[in-house]
Amino acid sequence: MREVWQSRKGFIFAAAGAAIGLGNLWRFPFQAYKNGGGAFLLPYFVALITCAIPLMIMEYAYGRQIRGGAVKAFTNLKKKFEIFGWIQVMIPIVVMTYYSTIISVSLVFMLYSLGHAFGIVNWLSDPGPVMGMVTGSAENALDLGAGISIYILIAVIFVWLANWLIVKKGISGGIEKMSKIFTPMLMIMMVVFMVNAVRLNGSAIGLEALFKPDFSKIMDPGIWVSAYAQVFFSTTLAVGVMIAYGSYLNKKADIVNSAFITVFLNSSFDLAAGVLVFSTLGYLVQTMGVEFTSFGTGAGVAFIAFPIAISTMSSNVVVQGLLGFLFFFCLFIAGLTSSISMLESFATAALDKFKISREKLVTIIALFGFAGSVCFASYAGFNYILDIVDAYVGNIVIAGIGLIEVVLISYIYGTKELRQQANEFSDFKVGRWWDILLKYFTPLLLGAVVVTNIVNLFTGLLSMDTIGVIAQIVFGWGIVLIMIGASVVFYKRKWTTSSVNE
Repeated sequence: MREVWQSRKGFIFAAAGAAIGLGNLWRFPFQAYKNGGGAFLLPYFVALITCAIPLMIMEYAYGRQIRGGAVKAFTNLKKKFEIFGWIQVMIPIVVMTYYSTIISVSLVFMLYSLGHAFGIVNWLSDPGPVMGMVTGSAENALDLGAGISIYILIAVIFVWLANWLIVKKGISGGIEKMSKIFTPMLMIMMVVFMVNAVRLNGSAIGLEALFKPDFSKIMDPGIWVSAYAQVFFSTTLAVGVMIAYGSYLNKKADIVNSAFITVFLNSSFDLAAGVLVFSTLGYLVQTMGVEFTSFGTGAGVAFIAFPIAISTMSSNVVVQGLLGFLFFFCLFIAGLTSSISMLESFATAALDKFKISREKLVTIIALFGFAGSVCFASYAGFNYILDIVDAYVGNIVIAGIGLIEVVLISYIYGTKELRQQANEFSDFKVGRWWDILLKYFTPLLLGAVVVTNIVNLFTGLLSMDTIGVIAQIVFGWGIVLIMIGASVVFYKRKWTTSSVNE
């Protein structure tokens, strides 16, 4: 008999934890910053209503209805569409291989923060050398002989061990129990750090930079494409996670409310992260005379800017170290709640098709995943290849398979029937507007995102040197081909369960 979530609260926290990840901390703030500040919020909220919520309802409802993950979801539409299900669940597996290395840096910085508290190492006020020591350097993506980070390599073992221990226990025994503890803890810590950041001198400068609207940009189609891309990727849609989680809902679960709550918890985290990041950067801009983008627009914000800001919150070394530990523990939890959902996405799909024990399957996935993470623990891998793979997986595979998913489910299974199933036990209902959005509006917008992303990737090649172009082809298009090839292999294997016929 298929497992089910033991409580609605456990399901919501698991789904929210899956959506909330390390990327929220810097992707939303800098997307808003460069796309009109406060003016970006209008297309962002429109995207929540017209894309994120309809898709979340669709994935929850369809997952519950077919009682299976992405592979069974596509197979249920037509046997030949099974290949799309495998491509979809390849996404979280690939993402986990490099995402785990970023989580590992959080783990390393947690330990260094404790070292700071006990006076073993004084680094928070100048984190550059420690970051450089942990992540190393390489000349380019092809500089594979530059070396490997022993710090990340050791830490990533613990990350994969945590993933394995939680997911092998299943939905109710592992993921639900863990999420009910860590997701609320993550949210509380984010609010605490956000409130403290707002109190810093110069925070108003940062908040003005983030939220002051530039309405001259509001009619730029690129701003709207960016908003939809942010919402789409931020909510962990189209990677098999929410279909898998939906498949474990009981038959009387409130689909519509759960989808709204999940989306708005994630968007609240986006906004809180924006306030936290730019309040902190405003302080650094005022005290150090740097620019808002001086620490980069990615992981540099968390691993360079925040340690400096934390060091100024107190003159007491112990307090500095403990605050640093709590902050990086917060990042670690954000990463871990997302990574377990990625592992579960593939596990659910594989368990639907193959007769294998959950523990054995999760062990195999964890071993292969760790082997992939070792590649990204290299200096070239972490500093260059990671960004290339992330760009191609996110901009081509996720966006493309998301477009395919919404079109196939809407037109083959049918939005009317799915809407009735979603509404049946929901406190409030969605109307025909939901059908219209899924059939026409959302596909058009996702199509625009896909086309824009592909054009940007190709035009970007024109400004690169030979090594850069080779790296994009090998690690960008190469990983796309590997994902498709692996999907074909799984697709051609016979079903050894009766799941597809249930």
